[in-house]
Amino acid sequence: MPDTPAAVRRRAVVIGGSTAGMLAASVLATRFDEVIVVEADRLPAGPAPRKGLPQARHAHLLWSSGVAALEELLPGVTGELTGQGAGLMDVMTDLVSKAPSGQWFRRFTDSRHQLIVCSRDLLDAVVRANVLARSRITLLDGTRAAGLTGHRDRVTGVRVPDGPGDGETVLEADLVIDASGRGSQASAWLRELGHGPFEERVVDAGVAYASRLYAAPEGTLGRRYPVINVQADPRDAPGRGGVVVPIEGDRWLVTLSGTRGGRPTADPDAFEHFALTGLKDPIIGRLLARAKPLTDPVTTRSTANRRRYYEKSATWPEGFAVLGDAVAGYNPVYGHGLSVAGQSAIVLGRVLDRYGPAAPGTARRVQRAVARPVGNAWNLAVGQDASYPGAAPNPPTLVERLLSAYVDQAVAAGSENPRALRGLLDVMSLKAPATRLFAPDMLWNIAVGPRKGPLPGPPLSRAEREAVGLN
Repeated sequence: MPDTPAAVRRRAVVIGGSTAGMLAASVLATRFDEVIVVEADRLPAGPAPRKGLPQARHAHLLWSSGVAALEELLPGVTGELTGQGAGLMDVMTDLVSKAPSGQWFRRFTDSRHQLIVCSRDLLDAVVRANVLARSRITLLDGTRAAGLTGHRDRVTGVRVPDGPGDGETVLEADLVIDASGRGSQASAWLRELGHGPFEERVVDAGVAYASRLYAAPEGTLGRRYPVINVQADPRDAPGRGGVVVPIEGDRWLVTLSGTRGGRPTADPDAFEHFALTGLKDPIIGRLLARAKPLTDPVTTRSTANRRRYYEKSATWPEGFAVLGDAVAGYNPVYGHGLSVAGQSAIVLGRVLDRYGPAAPGTARRVQRAVARPVGNAWNLAVGQDASYPGAAPNPPTLVERLLSAYVDQAVAAGSENPRALRGLLDVMSLKAPATRLFAPDMLWNIAVGPRKGPLPGPPLSRAEREAVGLN
């Protein structure tokens, strides 16, 4: 009697152990027998910085679409985060925000949207621990991927160094996902296999960030203090903005930003002065005058919007796809990168389930599916940043200028009308594409809907002002 052939065991390799890579690994672990995550950094055991993610030191907001994606991928993770000190905040109730066009948003209730606020270190640590607890996932950290193996038609694995010498090992794989971030080598690797060139666009507003940790004022302890956000105005360069985010450990994470000619620095003495005098409203500077700094400022200038249009390539190999910042990185001020990573992991799973992990054309279908959430975030980011001088080789087109003007009208309506605000937040949170702004209810609310009138200043309650010593 002939032997029964052994069941085919399928392996996937993920390049990059960031949140995007971990979320992709969580999806693959339910569809492959083995998943190996290859990460260049040594990953910390708990919430701690890592060398390859300098932007983690700045404020991050996980919008409602990202919250929903995270919970779908890792059920119960929101509770784990809040159990370790993260905040789950209602938008706009718990967000005091000044729009780029100048309006203060009213703090309407029932916006249907939430934010997770915490340090990036905590978010990554909780996601990482949840994912790596799965038996099918193996982490190779401190290991930098050296390249792909295979041929023009199919990627068959990843080359990694053996150790300190020149030797290499091949990790054979049925599917390779590159989630290695802004430093991805996917374009070069694909060219070596005979693909490309790939269309790429860069919109760089020249934004620099400076962030600093503060001890939250005693009067705010034990209460849910709102996020305070003063957004930059791209029509009035240099664009300067700032945000105060209450995070775990009774701390405030404060991030200031500025474009060319108005950037914040790492000078501790200049940080609070910038917040007080450089923004469109002094509220953040006034708050910091009553808070104790815990660290010196840290700065980052790698903030350009950069997108690689892999989905448009004339050719594409089987067995390979690119996710996360390796496809598109955004100016961090919009807080969309993490949400796109979660949405991309979800569409990865849907494509694999519909067509099968090894079906011809699956990898290309993944790449095209990922382009949808990427495109939604890209259009929002570029629509603002392209207006800054020198951000792109060509000035905004007439269509882009008209769209930007319409968005300003939607913002003005949303600042005074809760129904308009809900529609605006559907788009800003990436729960709906930009076409949502042209739905009949939005057109009506923008044109003739009732409005409560503009606010003269930041809508902090009396109790919130007293908690921080503001008159």
